[in-house]
Amino acid sequence: MTLLIILAAVFAAVALMVVLGERFGSPIDEQQQSKFAKVTRILVFILLIAALIKMLMQ
Repeated sequence: MTLLIILAAVFAAVALMVVLGERFGSPIDEQQQSKFAKVTRILVFILLIAALIKMLMQ
């Protein structure tokens, strides 16, 4: 029963994010999108290296 409550809460939160994102969100321009993509690549690389180091330490 607890799992169903958690699932319903997650579903409600995602639905709320979608509705608010469509209503108040604005499209980003190409320059800002490329900046976010560059930062995202760097962060993913850092996370992969950190996970590898964590796995090697165990």
